[in-house]
Amino acid sequence: MTKEEIQAQIEQLKMDYIRIQGDLDKLEANGGNVTMLEKSLTRIENELAELRQQQNRAD
Repeated sequence: MTKEEIQAQIEQLKMDYIRIQGDLDKLEANGGNVTMLEKSLTRIENELAELRQQQNRAD
């Protein structure tokens, strides 16, 4: 994966994270079950960490 592809993937994951965080906040405010959304956020955090490591190796 090129440096540009890694950066694009990071940006996409950041947008997904923000969207899911907003959904989670709304669901939590209404007393909904947020377990699945929390798992999604954890998965994204792990993917971001891996991509950042790849990005650092590419530098």
